[in-house]
Amino acid sequence: MSKQDQQAAVSPSTLVSKVAFVQGGSRGIGAAIVQRLAAEGATVAFTYVSSPDKAQALVSSVQAKGGRALAIQADSADAAALQQAIRLAAETFGRLDILVNNAGVLAMGPLDQFKLEDLDRTLAVNVRSVFVATQEAARYMGECGRVISIGSTNADRIPFAGGAVYAMSKSALVGLTKGLARDLGPRGITVNNVQPGPVDTDMNPASGDFAASLTGLMALPRYGKADEIASFVAYLAGPEAGYITGANLMIDGGFSA
Repeated sequence: MSKQDQQAAVSPSTLVSKVAFVQGGSRGIGAAIVQRLAAEGATVAFTYVSSPDKAQALVSSVQAKGGRALAIQADSADAAALQQAIRLAAETFGRLDILVNNAGVLAMGPLDQFKLEDLDRTLAVNVRSVFVATQEAARYMGECGRVISIGSTNADRIPFAGGAVYAMSKSALVGLTKGLARDLGPRGITVNNVQPGPVDTDMNPASGDFAASLTGLMALPRYGKADEIASFVAYLAGPEAGYITGANLMIDGGFSA
């Protein structure tokens, strides 16, 4: 059995014929999610804000493995641009089955120095965009649709100063997820929130100055990998997770334990 056949046997294509939209999908956890959903057979559209070369490289990577992907430039803080991106994806591929709300910003600082514009952008990207994208995507979803947001373990535990606004934005997703699950449940659409702990990305590298203090707070003394988050998202997007909704699910190495 070839290596490719072995991988196929372990990871069957559970999302064949599905169309996914990932907001914030060009790097880090988002790029890993795009690649994993495509590997599972989904056609994937994703947004990026800057670095079109990096976005196109991700598209080319997916296509080289036999998948389909589309990169769309849209700032998640711009509601109209985000709505248009979702419409473009649905119209291009004829349907929409999976929405992954991955776009996020991290602004930290002392309370007396925190800028209101940073507060406003944090809420616009981390919270409002989730509502905007879900509202728009739901117009195109049928039964068995999936909405998955990427929150944070900091919604439940923020053991350091300066992270109040970020923690607030991720806590807001907890309530939003529960409410949206009630709204969309009668249509057979599930809504869930994945809450990662520290993950090795360019936003929070495992080699960074902050890393040692975080791993010291965890049950598993290591950073997570973007692929580990992506595999969890792929499971929630698949047919076996059809009875999970309204859930806020930790994947944080025991950070919140």
